[in-house]
Amino acid sequence: MKRAGNELLQFLAGLAMLTAGLFIFSQKVMVSSRFFGHGLRLGGMYMSNGLIMVPFIIGVVWMFATEGSAASKLFTAASILIVILAVILTTDIRLTQVTLYEWVLILVLIFGGAGLVARILFASRRTNLPEGRREDKRIEETDKKVREIEEELERIKRER
Repeated sequence: MKRAGNELLQFLAGLAMLTAGLFIFSQKVMVSSRFFGHGLRLGGMYMSNGLIMVPFIIGVVWMFATEGSAASKLFTAASILIVILAVILTTDIRLTQVTLYEWVLILVLIFGGAGLVARILFASRRTNLPEGRREDKRIEETDKKVREIEEELERIKRER
């Protein structure tokens, strides 16, 4: 027997669990960057921090000099992508030391909350009907099956 209020409470409880789990997880993660003083290794090529900006500068100058040609825009976009990639690849994300209890608590809160939220958001429309309408639907389906069986019985009687 599901009611709309019960589903709202489940959704809010799931959202609270998910938020709490992500908050605790964010408190246990250390993020640092080694961008300064290091470079970026792409394939076999090593680019220092200053060299990463050179393609971007060339792309911007080229774009203004040629009044925004398609090739200059593409080159500038590619250089921006390289800069973003360099920042992402030089970021270290580490989980601090946590107890097993804390780790299980974090996982249960995050994935249990996500499960509750997903169950409410992706519930089938038929279960979202009020109880009375679901009963009406079942009664209609049962009546239809009864009529089909009666028609089949009548057909069998006529054939004898």
